[in-house]
Amino acid sequence: MNENDKKSIIAENLVKIKQTIALAAEKSGRNPKDITLVAVTKTIEPQYLIEAQKLGINHFGENRAQEMLTKMQSLENNPEFSSKDAQWHMIGHIQRNKIKMIADKVSMIHSLDSFRLAEEIGKFAKSREIIVDVLIEINIANEPSKFGISPMDAVEFAATLQKLENIRLRGLMCVAPYVEIAERNRIYFQLMSEIMLDIKRNVPHNEYMTVLSMGMTNDYEIAIEEGAGVIRIGTGLFGGRL
Repeated sequence: MNENDKKSIIAENLVKIKQTIALAAEKSGRNPKDITLVAVTKTIEPQYLIEAQKLGINHFGENRAQEMLTKMQSLENNPEFSSKDAQWHMIGHIQRNKIKMIADKVSMIHSLDSFRLAEEIGKFAKSREIIVDVLIEINIANEPSKFGISPMDAVEFAATLQKLENIRLRGLMCVAPYVEIAERNRIYFQLMSEIMLDIKRNVPHNEYMTVLSMGMTNDYEIAIEEGAGVIRIGTGLFGGRL
């Protein structure tokens, strides 16, 4: 597949995604403009991020700190890419020793999954005199292969974050199980919304907690219907990995 074909596919896929977002938002009585699409760019070459931005996408999600940093640097001085408009999201598991690489460069860290990681983020943020926005990653189906806080521990964990400075809790994130039938994940997205409400009811100073990051290529329509404000789409936008 040549580069022009790939760009055409991205444009076509984005039209379909926007249509699906609009339908899901309408079904749940929401405004499609309130749904943020984060383009998952793991293994995607920088020229396709440029193409995505030309189509109106400015939120980019990376799974690995080094790959994120490399792409940021390669695009920084590219006249076709607006770095000032781009917002980067760390959506994958992050080790504590990688925090210094990206914490002052991202719009949000979606994958906060331990208090030790939170401490490291807070320590670094304080040294830079910045506030880092974070989401608690919930292992919503308690899958052994995935990272995240148990749903049963979510309220208590959110409360412990109150002890830390320079971290702003914005909401929750989950990676639902991979399923052939998206409807099967509805129960997990419903549970995420319930956990969000529990935290709001029981943890003080949560006025910034408004974000539910959930739903990927195979199930984002269901996630939106159940309250997702951020969806993370890679294959559905860029096609198969290059």
